[in-house]
Amino acid sequence: MESSPPTITVHVKFAGRTIPVVVSASASTAELKLLLQPLTNVLPRGQRLICKGKVLAEAAILSSMQVGDGSKVMLIASEGLHQGDGPITKNSSGPAASAKRTSNVKENHTQKQEIVSKSHAERWKITGVIALSGSSLKAVPEEVWDCGSSVRVLDVCNNSIEGIPHKIAALKSLNKLLVTANDISDEGICWEGLSCVQALIVLSLSQNRLVTLPPSLGSLTFLRELRIANNMLGNLPVEIGLLKQLEILIANNNRITLLPSSIGDCESLIEVNLSSNLLAELPEAFGNLQNLKTLIIRNNGLNSLPSTLFKKCWRLTTLYLHGTGITNDILRQVEGWEEFDERRRQKYQKQLDFRVGSSGVFDEGADDSDRRS
Repeated sequence: MESSPPTITVHVKFAGRTIPVVVSASASTAELKLLLQPLTNVLPRGQRLICKGKVLAEAAILSSMQVGDGSKVMLIASEGLHQGDGPITKNSSGPAASAKRTSNVKENHTQKQEIVSKSHAERWKITGVIALSGSSLKAVPEEVWDCGSSVRVLDVCNNSIEGIPHKIAALKSLNKLLVTANDISDEGICWEGLSCVQALIVLSLSQNRLVTLPPSLGSLTFLRELRIANNMLGNLPVEIGLLKQLEILIANNNRITLLPSSIGDCESLIEVNLSSNLLAELPEAFGNLQNLKTLIIRNNGLNSLPSTLFKKCWRLTTLYLHGTGITNDILRQVEGWEEFDERRRQKYQKQLDFRVGSSGVFDEGADDSDRRS
């Protein structure tokens, strides 16, 4: 029986804590950096490792630099070269500690439910719009469910709501459900009830406490806009591929490590934001998104792009890769880059001509190769 290769434990000091890392005795500095990436959220090229006062050379074997079992190594991170929500520090309270909403109900403010008058309920039924954003609510008022199929828009953002009950099924004509910046966890949403709202076009669940999304998300087949940013999501369900009409997917600032290849079935996608996650790669199926115009994947652990991205996504004009392992030099090597670059420069020139949304400085979309620690 073959014996396992010998290993050593290196104690890496970073951001006020010590991280024990088990690594092969014959490993290089580069291999140690790769192991540190998911533990610190710092990209390998943003890591500077120091042992006994000397910076560890990238290609050198650890043992050749007197790094052995029990050695202490200091990690210094370069600013702007982090994935996810930045480096994991000693004071982080959880995976999305920095994703707290800015509109919390103040602690010194007495929490109370707004008393919904009969006139309010009547107005909701007439207009079809229920606007209760920032109303110090801990739960959706019962009067909302009584409005039934007359409701088209429900906005309860910026409250302290902990759940969406099965009663949501009563709002059969609901087009927009906006629940951004509340206290909703996985257990707080009755997806069985939400699945009954087949008219739903916009669903915003950003800035909550969601860790997973269920397969039943795929039953919302008319959904065009899904906003789930600033949660603690580790992945997206395979059933997301059933959302054939989805045009906008905003899922930045989560803990997503892997995307299902079924995302390539979301053929209507125009804009995708997956910035500040823990992605190491994008599925090749991304090349199937022929309507894609904007792809934002800053601050991830990516080192390459799907080989057909530029060639097949012929409408793509906006791509942001800052804070990843993909530099401008790497970007230029991807097949179809020349055509992509021409499209985005034409768009940029139009913005200059009409003075819309441009600072006058062209953004190459990625970091330069010489931006290292």
